[in-house]
Amino acid sequence: MVYLHVPFCRSFCTYCDFYSEVACRERDAQLFESYTEAVCAEASRRRDEIEATRDLNTLYIGGGTPSVLPLSHLRQMAAAASLMTGGVPPEPPASLRSDASRQQLDGARALWRTERKLVFRQTCPENNFRPSAGPFTEFTIEVNPEDIVEKGVEYVRGLLELGVNRVSMGVQSLDDGILRWMNRRHDAAHARQAFEILRRAGVGNISVDLIFGLSQLSEATLSETVREILAWRPEHISAYQLSIEEGSALGRLVREGRYTEATQEQCAAQYRLLCDALRAAGYLHYEISNWALPGFEAIHNSAYWSRHPYVGLGPAAHSFDGKVRRWNKDSLSSFAGSTGESLSPAEIKEEQIMLGLRTAKGVPAELLEATKAAEMLADGRLARVADGRLRIPEDHWFVSDDIIAELI
Repeated sequence: MVYLHVPFCRSFCTYCDFYSEVACRERDAQLFESYTEAVCAEASRRRDEIEATRDLNTLYIGGGTPSVLPLSHLRQMAAAASLMTGGVPPEPPASLRSDASRQQLDGARALWRTERKLVFRQTCPENNFRPSAGPFTEFTIEVNPEDIVEKGVEYVRGLLELGVNRVSMGVQSLDDGILRWMNRRHDAAHARQAFEILRRAGVGNISVDLIFGLSQLSEATLSETVREILAWRPEHISAYQLSIEEGSALGRLVREGRYTEATQEQCAAQYRLLCDALRAAGYLHYEISNWALPGFEAIHNSAYWSRHPYVGLGPAAHSFDGKVRRWNKDSLSSFAGSTGESLSPAEIKEEQIMLGLRTAKGVPAELLEATKAAEMLADGRLARVADGRLRIPEDHWFVSDDIIAELI
């Protein structure tokens, strides 16, 4: 299970505080080349770590705007990340899959066996190896609508030839005024066009990102955005509440008194609107911020919530082996060499509770048997115990942080 961070954007969104550098394809070809070589070299050095997470065999390319990179560079990085994952991918653990997703993946595995002719023609500069194209059980790439519109169907088909089988697109809103305030480069028309291009190119697993919790976002505007997104019928939808990050442009606006945060009541109402609309449309609310049609729950993201080991490649990328968390430097020129922290048994247990209670599956009740707070909350109002598992009901997920704080 590999996460690969691409630290490039054409511009920064108002709310963003992730590590990234402003870059463009025409001007920064050499920068992209040196970054690609560095990531391939890192993957080679960490091949044993990658092999240790092979039971999931997922690759997620995200961060800035991966689609700003040429296909040849993406091919090299995917080849490096898949160095130890040749052959038919193993099934992910049953705990991460529903019955519907199991049927879908069984069919996909059969297809993969007949498509072994696909190979990477590009090699990783450091080792001159020539691995097969995977395939990965799940290979996600993040894209922005304007890149897809600009590059068109053939570019998307090139991504599929690399082995990409899931695309996550940052739509955020279908209101042009809000998109301009966010400093997004696309408008609603481009978002619609980009989704149509992805479908026309043959992408069968698309995730759409939305943002709620803006003080200027009316329920009517959010409702119209959700209504249209549901008409597109993406396989997966993620909706994140706007957060004020200190290092972002939005953080500066708040400090200067030029932006007023949405109230808790506004945020709660917008979240409730999302929950009700997506439930009515047949989406499973399997994690606080994530909904999926049956069988399309994100394997890679679900593994984070179950604390599965993963390897992070690239600047500012994080890694986890079950007991130790490490992170690379947030520097494009010298990100190699990570720092980290070891988790105590108590911290591991707290993480299991905190992450597990973000999901519809909850956590084993025995994790909290000796906790007085669990007895207080597990009365059916704020938390419920059924089939040996403790869960927070959906109608209290918006305040789940407060509930979890009480439990741990």
